[in-house]
Amino acid sequence: MFTTSRDILNLVLSISLVALTFFLCWAIYYFIASIQRIHKLIKQIEMGVNKVEEVIEIARDKLKNSAAYFMILGEIAKKALAFVEEKREEKREEKRTKTTGRKK
Repeated sequence: MFTTSRDILNLVLSISLVALTFFLCWAIYYFIASIQRIHKLIKQIEMGVNKVEEVIEIARDKLKNSAAYFMILGEIAKKALAFVEEKREEKREEKRTKTTGRKK
């Protein structure tokens, strides 16, 4: 079957080439499978980021709308505090006039 050492060399080279081809195909398969998993993971991350952006946008819109309400509520609170302070001053004046017996 093998007449020369060159025949043995050719046989060993062909077996080595088949083995190398098998392992390269195997490595390429796992590389592609890994890339597919990474691609799916990136898509899921992008979807999560998009959802977070939507939530942030909704919160920003609500805060803008509620900021106007807070300004209105702030003005009402200022007026209420001014009214309460005015009534306190009136009561103080009444007490002063009662204790001193003077009228305005």
